[in-house]
Formats: sequence, C-alpha cells, structure tokens
Amino acid sequence: MRSSFYVIQKLFLLLCPFIAAQAQLPATFRWMPGGNAFYEVHNGEIVRVTLPDLSPETFAGARELTPPGKPPLVISGIEISTQGDKILVFANAQKVWRYETRGDYWLLDKKKGKLTRIGASRPEASLMYAKLSPNGTKVAYVSGHNIYVEDIATGKTKALTTDGTDRIINGTFDWAYEEEFDCRDGFRWSPDSKSIAYWQIDATKIRNFLMINNTDSIYSFNVPVEYPKVGEKPSSYRIGVADVATAKTKWMDLPGDPQNTYLPRMEFTDNPSELVVQQLNRKQNESSLLYINTKTGKSGIFYREKDEAWIEVKNIFESDPSGWDWIAGGREFVWISEKDGWRHAYRVARDGKKEKLITKGDFDIIKPLVTDESTNSYYYLASPHNATQAYLYRSLLDGSGAAERLSPVNQAGTHDYLISPDGKMALHTFSNAKTPPVTQWISLPDHKPLFPGNGGSRPNLNQPDIEFFKVTTRSGVEIDAWMAKPAGFDPSKKYPIVFFVYGEPAASTVKDTYGTGFNRNYAGNMAADGYIYASIDNRGTPSPKGRAWRKAIYRNIGTINIKDQAEAAEAMFRKFPFIDTRRVAVHGHSGGGSSTLNLLFQYPDIFQTGIATAAVASQLTYDNIYQERFMGLPQENPEDFVKGSPVTHARHLKGNLLYIHGTGDDNVHYQNAELLINELVRHNRQFQFMAYPNRTHGIREGEGTVRHMSTLFTEFLKKHCPPGPQ
Repeated sequence: MRSSFYVIQKLFLLLCPFIAAQAQLPATFRWMPGGNAFYEVHNGEIVRVTLPDLSPETFAGARELTPPGKPPLVISGIEISTQGDKILVFANAQKVWRYETRGDYWLLDKKKGKLTRIGASRPEASLMYAKLSPNGTKVAYVSGHNIYVEDIATGKTKALTTDGTDRIINGTFDWAYEEEFDCRDGFRWSPDSKSIAYWQIDATKIRNFLMINNTDSIYSFNVPVEYPKVGEKPSSYRIGVADVATAKTKWMDLPGDPQNTYLPRMEFTDNPSELVVQQLNRKQNESSLLYINTKTGKSGIFYREKDEAWIEVKNIFESDPSGWDWIAGGREFVWISEKDGWRHAYRVARDGKKEKLITKGDFDIIKPLVTDESTNSYYYLASPHNATQAYLYRSLLDGSGAAERLSPVNQAGTHDYLISPDGKMALHTFSNAKTPPVTQWISLPDHKPLFPGNGGSRPNLNQPDIEFFKVTTRSGVEIDAWMAKPAGFDPSKKYPIVFFVYGEPAASTVKDTYGTGFNRNYAGNMAADGYIYASIDNRGTPSPKGRAWRKAIYRNIGTINIKDQAEAAEAMFRKFPFIDTRRVAVHGHSGGGSSTLNLLFQYPDIFQTGIATAAVASQLTYDNIYQERFMGLPQENPEDFVKGSPVTHARHLKGNLLYIHGTGDDNVHYQNAELLINELVRHNRQFQFMAYPNRTHGIREGEGTVRHMSTLFTEFLKKHCPPGPQ
C-alpha cells in the first residue's frame, strides 16, 4: 500500500491551509460514508483503500476509465454514488478565474461496465459542478450559466433554466462572490432528489471593467470583466427551487434589498421542503439565518448576530463553504461566532432560541474539523499559547469540561488532520519551519499511530536558520515575527534585512510551518548571499489572537497595519544590533504590495528599498465585498479610504522602488499601476517599473515570466540593498 499512502499524503499536503492557499477544488479523494475506507485516484485508476490496515483494491481500472477511441481520462475529481455503483469523473479541467472548475464529466456505471459522457450535447469542457442526485438516478450540472439534469437510465437531458446569459447567472456566481466568499457551486439537490435549489445572480447592473489586450492581435481589443468596485452596489440575487419533473422554478421570498445584501450560504435541511440560508447586510456586520418553506416560498429569521466591524463567514476557516453542521437529529446545529471576543463553536437550537458554548476558554478556533456525536467529541485546530502554530483539540460536544489538546507535546509547530467521518481515524500531518511535512495515520481520540515507526522526521532540506520571537512596539503592541539569519552568521557584523509583508486581513505571514523563510521571488539563496530575511504579523492579520486583534484594522487598512510594521521593525533594530539599518528592504504581493508601498512612502527613514507587485494603489479601485467588509462604505467614510491608500503618500518616496504589475490582472486592476505612476511622476519621484502584458494577478502566465521576474527582483535588490556582512 506504499504507493497509495504517498498519493494520499501528497493530496493532503495540497489541502493543508498552511501549505497551500485554500480552494474549493474538485477532489480526487473521497471518504466512504462509514469512514472505514476511502477512494483515491492513483495512476489513472480509482482505488478503494480500507482502514485501518490501508488495504488497497482497484475500484475502477484504467481501461474502464478510457472512453472508446480516446486517450485515458486525466482525472481531476470523483464522486461515488451512495450505493457505490456509479462514479462521476471530472476531466479535461479548465480554469474559470482562479481555479479549474469547468470541464467534462463522465459517468461510469459499474454494474453495466459503461462509461458515458454527461452533457454530450453541450460544448466540450463547458460543464461545471456536476453532481449525482441523492438517489443516484440523475446528474445535475451547470453549463452556459444554465442548470441541466440528465437522467442516467435514459440519457435524456432537461434544462431547468433557460435564461442564463453572461450576466444572468444560474447555479454559479459572479466574480466578486467567487473571489471573496469562495462561492462557486451554486445549486443544491433536495434530499428526496425531486428538486434543486439554486442561486440566480443578476449582474446586469454591474459595470464592466475593461482590460486591454495589445499583444494577441494587430488591433488591440477589450477584455471586459464584470466587477463591482467598492462603493458600487453588488449583483442582486434570487433563490429559486426548480421541480425536476416539470422544470418549473418557484422563487423564494427573502427580506431585504437583494442588491444591498449578500447571501453566501444556502442548504436544504433534512426536510426536502425547507432551506436554511445566511444573509448579510451590505456592510457585512449583521448576519441573519432564515428558514425558507420551498412550497410557499415564505422565509423567516430565526437567528441574528451583529458586530461593530464585520462578521466572518464559513469560507474564512474552511475551504468549502457549503454544508450545514446539524447535530442531535437535526434539532440543533453547530455555529461559529466571535460574540464573546474569541472564535468559538456553539451548539444552537433549531429555533435559534437556546445555545451552549462548546469550545470554552480564551482562545480561537483556527479551523473546525469533525463533529463526532458517537463519542460526544468536537475536533478542531487551535493554539491557545502560540499564535504561529496549530494543534488538534477536542471539546465535548455537550459543552462540559475543558478543551483537550490531542497533538503530541513533543511536536511543536503546525498540525493538520484529515479525519474520517466517524471520527475514529485521521491522516495527521506535522511540520514546522525547520521540519518538512511528515504524515502518519492515527487513531482518535487517543492520537496513537496506526503504523508505529511511520511518520518520523525527514532530513532538513536546506531550510534557513530561522528563529521566531516577539517584539513590543512603541505603542505597546506585542508582535510575532521570524528571522532567517545568513549563512556563516557573525553577530559582530552588520547585515542587510529584507522584510516580507502582507499585513491585511486575508493572510498571516508568521507561521511556524515548513516553507516559512523561503523567498520564492529570489533567484538564488538569500542566506548564502548574506541577507537577513524576516516577517512581522501586525494587528488585523487573521492570527488566532482574538477578535480585538483581528478587527483592530477595521477602517484602518493602510494605517494601523503600517504603523505596527514600522514600529516592530524599529523594535527589531533595537533588539538585534547586527541589523544594518542603512540596508533595509521590504517586498510583498497584492495586499502585501500595498503594504510595501505604504511602508516605503509613510516611513521612508526606516525602509529604503521596496519591491511591490500587483498592489492596490488606491482602495477606491478594489471590489466591494472585500473593501467594504474591512473599511465600510466610501459614501460614509471616504477619508479612511484616502488615508490608507499608497497613492496618497507617494510624494514622500525617498528610497528605491521597483513596481511590478500584470496588465491582464482581473483582481487588482492595472489601473492601480497607472494611478501610482501618475502620482510619482507628478512629484518627480524616480522609480523602476515593469509591466507584464496580459499576465493576471499571480503574474505566472507566459514562457519565461517567472524566471524573468525573479531575475528582475534579485538584481534590483542586490543593487539597492547590497548583500553580505559589513
């Protein structure tokens, strides 16, 4: 079973939020309902692996998964029917914005030994989010912004919606919902397989942002992106419930203006005639949970929550925002809230009138994992004493007792777990900044290895000499930081320091996990070349330090985070006399690019050199969901947006700036680069600039792009912030 073990190990590392960015991707791994086995894709076959001995058997061979006259399917995702007799395979995956969420779907009928392409009449690679009905007789999918249902036995296809266009979006979402709520799959089967509930997004009132392609044709052409800028109303939404037999939709009656609210979550309860939804107000600081009767369309609020800043939704800590965590036979559900100042789990009565705290203590849940009612256990990640790490904890589901740490005490760092549905076994991974990821299968709740001797430490793969520490700023804020020292470090010498920054609510950079301390933009080895590499986590980053820490940045992006970064750097200068304060550089991407600019402009006497990529130069150019969540509405507090924007402070540039942006960036638009350039030119501030034609936000597309940008980055840094001890 060695080969299968390493496949699942690789998959798990890809899913770990501290190793890779979270994404709602088609999975090539599926648990069996009982949790005593799983399916995985290996060498073009689907293998069923039985636990606890990891016994593999081929469930669907390569020959079964090869269409007649075609090459074998390149599998990106699988779904197995509840009865285990049908396999839905996702192949020929293509990107939609960030992720490969459209492609072809094939159905393998195990009993008949037949492989059939679903939606064969639709264009190639046009299907999205296909899924089997609960009774295994039909497949529903989205194509061309319409929802279709195909009968497996007859092969007949029925359109449940026909009004889909580029702006009327059925069963999936617009750019902003996808980017900021992780909402992609926009329809749900009813438990009885008789109806489908779906979002319809109406983006007809949202203006296009026009990108320009100058290279793929002799004549340039526009690339329109439907994009609601901050201050603009969002796309409106409706929830429809389509009867599969008649293809007729009944629209649900929801309170509020659908163009001034958001609906990031919607699921069926165990009742096929009832939906449960979460609705947010425009500022995203009021959350309402509602039940909807699908027969009458009537809805009613049963649970409300407010926050002075914003309310976090499920996609903040889980990669898949779908699903509702029902317990006690549907009489209660588990809900995450920061209402007491910490991110905690509560069990809430179905009517919303009674609730009980599950995770007791002054700490945050980092990530919920599994609810196991059979053992009265609620499993989650937390780290009460070190915000840079993560451990497995268990609290009793009935709310009694204290939180119990299950991760080994001798493994300081970051842990994550892929727990079986029955809560009895898990694939455990562990790493820290000096230890590459190691995995092992364990039993729960005792956390004992199923295969003793497996999961030991691996060689250190030239990991930098990294140290974690805390500093206290002049404002009295205690800051977590790390530093990777140069090779052959001599504390009597002075070394240049390069700061890696992000600084906004979407990510933390100070994590005790493998990969921390590496600079992937640098062509070479920073430590060998004689640089100190460092990073700081300011207030407002999503560290598990409580609500007050995270939400201090509300209406303060570009101010409080920048002040914390600068004052923490000064504290490091005092603490570590080997830092050469004449050679201080900073770099970052996206929000980190914005922070880099602000540090260079607002604190030019501290930071002499900066490399910023894909930065938001003006906060008035970014999308409404993100910017309004953290900054409010520009119609009400425009001064906060102006004060925190790098363009406001560009005139103060004294040092060396390299600015980089892709002209095809649909996320942080290239207009930010031109706004910044205009302001720097107006004040005669000299700088270096690089535009990459048609590259998107990640600036990765095109032959030679990554190497070119790495070379540019490295040469600029070495020229303006020379390496080595002095």
